Amino acid sequence: MKAKLLLKTIIILCTVIAFNSCSNDESGNDDKITSADMAEIKAFVGSGQWKITYYVDSGKEGTIDYDGYSFTFNTDGTLSSTNGSATVSGTWSLTGSSHSDKSSDDDDIDFNIFFTTPDLFETLEDDWDIKQYTSSRIELIDDIDDHNNADYLTFEKI
Repeated sequence: MKAKLLLKTIIILCTVIAFNSCSNDESGNDDKITSADMAEIKAFVGSGQWKITYYVDSGKEGTIDYDGYSFTFNTDGTLSSTNGSATVSGTWSLTGSSHSDKSSDDDDIDFNIFFTTPDLFETLEDDWDIKQYTSSRIELIDDIDDHNNADYLTFEKI
């Protein structure tokens, strides 16, 4: 009887320790993302190449449209995407935004993407909210439209 109780106690203790010891880099950042996170996000986004692993626009899956493209977010705010034969240029930035319908302490970060051409890349143009991030993955969401469809965009480091 004592052995079963000890085993249950050890299992519960290990579970509690495991949940409390996860870091943002390993488990994703489920906490409120604020402008205090901006420097960290800018540093890892501005290094290396990224690919789109999930894209939904107005309820329509569009991930495959970007298959084969890699994205480079340069620290000077320029953005380029290439598929080996064509390169598309744009800009990106992170900006803090406060929402007037929330308290002044409730700010977040907008991940701004801007392309002028072609149409395929213009659909990525938006001031996305950062939903969750790690040093190798960033999940973005755009406001829900009139039909209750949110837009989703996920980049993963290559």
